[in-house]
Amino acid sequence: QVQLVESGGGLVQAGGSLSLSCAASGISVSRYAMAWYRQSPGMQRDLVAVIGVPDSIAYADSAKDRFTISRDNAKNTLYLCMNNLKPEDTGVYTCNAAGDDIYWGQGTQVTVSS
Repeated sequence: QVQLVESGGGLVQAGGSLSLSCAASGISVSRYAMAWYRQSPGMQRDLVAVIGVPDSIAYADSAKDRFTISRDNAKNTLYLCMNNLKPEDTGVYTCNAAGDDIYWGQGTQVTVSS
């Protein structure tokens, strides 16, 4: 059974930082394109950052120069380091694994106060 479990969300003031983790089981993150998505209140779920196989990386324009996606294959975990957070970064951040199949985590809430 595949599980993606996110952690690290919370409440932070604008300008602050958070680091999200997505621990995978049942798959190897090294063999999947791994991504973070965000769903803000009243909005659709949008791609924030993706790391492919091998390690090609892409960011949404809103995340460039502030967020860093990475993965630790030994720990089978995906990360998203977020700096200089803004209120518009608020939302549920969900981990995604795409390969022969597609898997989603449950998400972790990030709230940025102004």
